[in-house]
Amino acid sequence: MALATKAGVTQSLSLPDELVLMLLNEESGYFRQIPGWNLNCAVVGAVLAELSLDSRIDTDMESLILLDQTETGDPVLDPILKEIASEPVQRNAQYWIERLAPRAESIIDLTLDRLVDLQILQHHEGDFWSLANTAWQTDLFSSSREGTAAEFVRTRISRVIFSNEIPSPRDIILVCLINTCDLFRFMFQLEDESEERIQLICKMDLIGRSIAEAVSVNIAGPGLRRSALAKSIPTVPLRRLLLNPHARGGSIPALFADLAEKHGPVFEIRPPFKKPMIFLAGPETNHWAHRHGRMYLRSRDYLHDFEKIYGASGLLPALDGADHFRLRKSLQPGYSRARLEGQVDQLYRLARTHMADWAVGDSVPMVTLCRRLMNAQISPFLASVDSQDLFDDLVKFKERALKTMLLGVMPKFMLHTPSMRRRAKKIDVLMERVQRNHTPAQRAGCPRDLADELLSLHASDPQFLPESNLRFNFTAPVIASMYGGDTLSFVVYAMVSQPALYERIRSEADALFDGGDPDGKDFTPSAIDVTRRFIMECLRLYPIIPMSVRNVMNTCVVEDYELPEGAQIYVAQTATHYMSDAFPEPLSFDIDRYLPPRDEHVGPNYAPFGLGTHKCLGARWVELQVAINLLMLAHYFTLELSPPNAKLRVNMFPSMSIKKKVKCVIAEQRRELNV
Repeated sequence: MALATKAGVTQSLSLPDELVLMLLNEESGYFRQIPGWNLNCAVVGAVLAELSLDSRIDTDMESLILLDQTETGDPVLDPILKEIASEPVQRNAQYWIERLAPRAESIIDLTLDRLVDLQILQHHEGDFWSLANTAWQTDLFSSSREGTAAEFVRTRISRVIFSNEIPSPRDIILVCLINTCDLFRFMFQLEDESEERIQLICKMDLIGRSIAEAVSVNIAGPGLRRSALAKSIPTVPLRRLLLNPHARGGSIPALFADLAEKHGPVFEIRPPFKKPMIFLAGPETNHWAHRHGRMYLRSRDYLHDFEKIYGASGLLPALDGADHFRLRKSLQPGYSRARLEGQVDQLYRLARTHMADWAVGDSVPMVTLCRRLMNAQISPFLASVDSQDLFDDLVKFKERALKTMLLGVMPKFMLHTPSMRRRAKKIDVLMERVQRNHTPAQRAGCPRDLADELLSLHASDPQFLPESNLRFNFTAPVIASMYGGDTLSFVVYAMVSQPALYERIRSEADALFDGGDPDGKDFTPSAIDVTRRFIMECLRLYPIIPMSVRNVMNTCVVEDYELPEGAQIYVAQTATHYMSDAFPEPLSFDIDRYLPPRDEHVGPNYAPFGLGTHKCLGARWVELQVAINLLMLAHYFTLELSPPNAKLRVNMFPSMSIKKKVKCVIAEQRRELNV
């Protein structure tokens, strides 16, 4: 099908393109739930069918025949054509569908990337996709008719199903592909006559019939169906866990990398008087969790009790599926890097105002200095309030809630002590401040912030985002400050303890700030090359949230181990950060890992912000804000460790942070702050 924009740009969609558009469920931001084998067969079938329409192959009842091995120029089609050409024996279409099914994921990735490049789809963090707002025209209708590419494809297929017109070969194949996935009943209201029409159409094409036969035979490869001979999950002896040097040193990623090396990518730990804890750790399990976790794992069970502490239900971290995607889309503007880039002048002002209270000779716990610096910026940015006087109490309450309700390392009554009840009241104080600062008169002429997004969503759909959820959501800036500050504290520690890299970062900072404050767009990869790679290496070695907890909602098999429905799973996604196969010499600090051709961060092995659908919504904001703060610290101050050469000491729970014994000294103020 040919599509054209108002600007006159014309693009032709292939069968894989059209299939992906038909299968996309905009409510969930991904494909409609389709068994992996069926989806893979349909995707490969679309490629074979496109090659057939391009006169590269032909089929009959017995074989698939190569007609022309000349490349098409399409990166989706050409690798498949090359593989067919390399086969010395003629095979039938079913053989090729089954053989090529394991390559379907790469075909899907390339197709999604192409549709994003064509501005037909829009990609969202967490690997979600939605239809882009670009208006397209097609020769299917008059030139005045506009719509999305998906609308044109669906309208075309509906005409094939609900009329007696003779369908084109392309439409016959597409109907067969969709029918293979058993999705027509979710797309259209089908009567018996329409279903009979679909079955008739599916018999008109040999490749379509081969696809159906391949699915019915169901000879699935590893990972596409439940194993009848699942292996027993190995158990890690508690003694080995407790004596592991990484457990004593406080590095959770290194600990689980070590355990995975000895026990495999799936293992369990059996704490006394508690249910077994099943862990996933390794490149293969990261890939599985990132790609397929949305179909098998959910987060709400684990977070249920934590939500109740705030009187909430259905918070973003606890949502899955379509509701999770909808809330992410609604909140994305509030966490966007573009919004931060557009308001860097405010960021500079807030940072300098806070730094103005520092005095040469001050010695402050590294984590305290960085958390407060970040909160001085994030609370005004995300909620247009100052929360410094509430910050310590809100952080302590949140940490206690995590330790009692999620981690279970403290008894639940410890959340209801007099000091905790006093701290809980500070949530209402913060909520009152946010609401008072977000009346129409107060917000007139102000740039939108996260609180604006939350209040707009609440006003438009109070059932989806009830008032009871706002108490937690308005504390989000404080929580973001805690995590962002902990990230910055590891980065500052690493910089101060490595003088050579400290000097290179300072050179980039001086180049940016000596001529005046840089614009948000000035923080390009080339302008902050060393700083950017330095932060990436810190995120690898010191990820703040090193693992994720999920419950299995559909029984599945991962690396030949069956994960039963209802089991609680710990996805140690950052264990790969300490695996030599993913990051050679993982214990060494090496910022050149992120340069081509090494590019060790490409793929799910690098996961400091999580994997899959629950990847941190503000990841790109955090990367930029941490970079700007590090550069400002290097430009305006000389920092030192106290005591000199202080060893890094890490708290493992409720998230990774530097212990307060590690202090930072303001050794020199290099320049005036000019607040």
